Amino acid sequence: MVEVKVENIVASTSFADKLDLDVIAQSLEEAEYEPEQFPGLVYRLAKPKTATLLFRSGKANCTGAKNIEDVRTTINIIAEKLKKLNVDVHKNLEIVIQNIVAISDLGGELNLNEVAMALGLENVEYEPEQFPGLVYRIKEPKVAMLLFGSGKIVCAGARKIEDVSLAVEKLAKEISSLGLLRKVKQVNK
Repeated sequence: MVEVKVENIVASTSFADKLDLDVIAQSLEEAEYEPEQFPGLVYRLAKPKTATLLFRSGKANCTGAKNIEDVRTTINIIAEKLKKLNVDVHKNLEIVIQNIVAISDLGGELNLNEVAMALGLENVEYEPEQFPGLVYRIKEPKVAMLLFGSGKIVCAGARKIEDVSLAVEKLAKEISSLGLLRKVKQVNK
């Protein structure tokens, strides 16, 4: 099993049919609202360390969570604060995971030119002059993997944590079976 570490979860919900962002901005000192620059209100929490964008439509996007429980906690905290401002908050808030970004390490080095050829150019984007990583799109689960020569990878686009683990395992097996992972020798001092 390759270890996977979730770095960010983006989730959305709808708190109400509409939100008065001016009232919320004036009532909650943690709120940041500059409608001339961006139409949403930013609400940051220190614990869990997240940021949530609230929109006049009542919809919201939560980002920064490292697990699903932190998303739920954030949404619940904001719902309670909105209720205290007499906002008619929907009951049973539906939370939809939009994107999960995770990192992993294959434990060896990769020659990205060889990887690009072996994985098939139809699924790969690799322009080393533009960016040092290779983008590999997996169809099932539908995610994008960023591979680096160091063997480190970033997985983005998953909507379930299980899909991240599945995609990383799938990639690790494919890379190993093709003989593309070079183990780095440890030098003893």
